[in-house]
Amino acid sequence: MTSSIRVAQVGCGYWGKNLVRNFAEIGVLAAISDGHEPTATKMSVDYGVPALDWTAILSAPAIDAVALATPAAVHAEMAIEAIKAGKHVYVEKPLALNSADAGRIVAAAQAAGRTLMVGHLLHYHPIFNHMRKLVANGGVGAIDYVFSNRMSLGKFRTEENVLWSFAPHDVSMVLALVGEEPAQVTAQGAAFVTPGIADWATMQFVFPGGVRGHIQASWASPYKEQRLAVIGRDAMLVFDDAESDWGRKLALYRHGIDRTGSAPVAIKAEPEYIEVARGEPLKAECLHFIEAIASGTAPRSDGAEGLRVLKVLERGEAALTASLAR
Repeated sequence: MTSSIRVAQVGCGYWGKNLVRNFAEIGVLAAISDGHEPTATKMSVDYGVPALDWTAILSAPAIDAVALATPAAVHAEMAIEAIKAGKHVYVEKPLALNSADAGRIVAAAQAAGRTLMVGHLLHYHPIFNHMRKLVANGGVGAIDYVFSNRMSLGKFRTEENVLWSFAPHDVSMVLALVGEEPAQVTAQGAAFVTPGIADWATMQFVFPGGVRGHIQASWASPYKEQRLAVIGRDAMLVFDDAESDWGRKLALYRHGIDRTGSAPVAIKAEPEYIEVARGEPLKAECLHFIEAIASGTAPRSDGAEGLRVLKVLERGEAALTASLAR
């Protein structure tokens, strides 16, 4: 891709280094910034761009946008500073640690006419995009139920619970599939490893149109699972992101129910695996950010979408906290 838009990557650690690579590969990386000097030096040498401090990035007229892969606690402060400096902003999830701060970021971007995008990666996964289109086009009929399981063993956090660490992606996908914000949100969980920090949690949803759903998240699971399912009146659709075979990641089940007898009987069908063109979600996400800036259109995961996700997480957090206190 050739673009005149120039991006500074701020935060080059565990996830930020992947953003550095992708922005460099699409030809828009202008600078990097990281508080760990050896990391900043290495990235600067590896990618041939200057390592700048935050003040220098804000004052550089040649830098059009910043991408923040920094601790969530500083997202609001840094995003608003960047917007006021005239920069477009990409923020890794979550947009902020609370909806009030997220609302301030959204308002600042709107007032300044700057693009604001949240790093909800799975919105840019080819499998999820195909799944969403199938559902929207009636491929499973009317939706009854949506559920998502995101589970693994570790990495154990000691500051944020599993709901905030794992569930933002799933909340974002569920809201996109259903097309509504939930009327009711409940949650339960438990802290088995670190006192007060839930390492297993479930959230349940009731949507205004009658759709139900739940999300289960755990980093104390004996196996890895990343599975999203849509249960419709005509069929069931499953996105299994932990499946190593790309051709088996998206499956359609045309199960039925025979209601003619004295009791309903399930009519099971073999899965139909749906072919979807391969693609790297993070690269698609980075390209989408640049395209949104260039066109002036709202990104798929814009600030408003990030704010909706945060509001649902806050409702879940309140219920989770109550369950841990019992």
